[in-house]
Amino acid sequence: MDKILIRGGTPLNGRIPISGAKNAALTLMPCALLTDEILELQNLPRLADVDSFMHLLNQLGVSTMVKGAKTDSVAGRVMTMKAANLVSTVAPYDMVRKMRASILVLGPILARAGEATVSLPGGCAIGNRPIDLHLKALQALGAEIELAAGYVKATAPKGGLVGGTISFPVVSVGATENALMAAVLAKGTTVIENAAREPEITDLAMCLNAMGARITGLRSDTLTIEGVEKLHGATYRVMPDRIEAGSYACAAMITGGSLELVGADGDSMHAILAGLRDAGGTVEQLGDGIRVTANGATKPLSLSTAPFPAFPTDMQAQFMAMLALADGTSLLTETIFENRYMHVPELSRMGADIEVRGRSAVVRGVDHLVGAPVMATDLRASMSLVLAGLAARGETQVNRVYHLDRGYERLEEKLSAVGADIERVGDG
Repeated sequence: MDKILIRGGTPLNGRIPISGAKNAALTLMPCALLTDEILELQNLPRLADVDSFMHLLNQLGVSTMVKGAKTDSVAGRVMTMKAANLVSTVAPYDMVRKMRASILVLGPILARAGEATVSLPGGCAIGNRPIDLHLKALQALGAEIELAAGYVKATAPKGGLVGGTISFPVVSVGATENALMAAVLAKGTTVIENAAREPEITDLAMCLNAMGARITGLRSDTLTIEGVEKLHGATYRVMPDRIEAGSYACAAMITGGSLELVGADGDSMHAILAGLRDAGGTVEQLGDGIRVTANGATKPLSLSTAPFPAFPTDMQAQFMAMLALADGTSLLTETIFENRYMHVPELSRMGADIEVRGRSAVVRGVDHLVGAPVMATDLRASMSLVLAGLAARGETQVNRVYHLDRGYERLEEKLSAVGADIERVGDG
């Protein structure tokens, strides 16, 4: 199994191209199930999760072709998908267990075929992430739901799904996405109340509209969908990855450098950029991205994760690594997932002073970190260890890097290009 070796202490300076967003790509790909025409996605990142999702779509009957696999990630890959006929309405356990996003095939298969059977999902071990809101949303559109032997079986009424009102008791990104994809082919009008407002939701709605859907209320917490009889093909460009951009912004801060994040979209990163400024960094909007520059010692912060537009849970671990070297004590509170501090023991092995108190973590800034062998536990936790390694004295060895490959395209190459001493090595 591969490892990443980092010899820290070098300020990072230069330009890093930001890839297409992982979370958006995995939401847009199942849209191909909603039409028998071609859906072409541009700016698709080269990631393990994207490849896994493609294999799942192949198993359902979607033909796929990928171009640009070896090209510069500024352009990204282009994936052409066509679901002329669905050969299966079952998403099996051996495919779905690899990542939680697989549950997003449930809504579109149900809308297209009238029935769908999907294994309960897997993914990162960062806490309990039930799908009850997904199922209640589909029930509001007339679906009958049965749970048996680790599978969800959804069946539409004889005439197909019907419009309805979906009111989420709490904000759920995945449930909003599944509800949107199911509702576009439902008969009549659907209203989604307390919908998630993440930029990836807007990206999904814009792609569906490009395919002929009628969705209004974009960027708000109330989405209205006028059902259509069928969708057509489209060409759509995946939005830039705000979490990747935020992670590399933290790399600039923790190493005392300055990085231009080419292609980053500041409009989708307000809370992240505000946190960087509050920590003492300089953030500049450029014509083709954002520049983040460290200015001396990092200032401590008090941050609480919450649904967009608040500070994202997917940036909590990276900010924790950065704040481990702050001049003072920070307080981070995690409100989204109950088990998202698994990186704390690994950061502590490198000399960080962090105390977990229930849903909060007290981070007392230290003078320096020291390289050590560490173990990645999930996607964003693994990036926090890379960030710590970039600033630490000596060599850091990050194990279980397959987590990184799920969400960061060409990580070592991008960091090496801006001055990092980083390499991937095999066990041999």
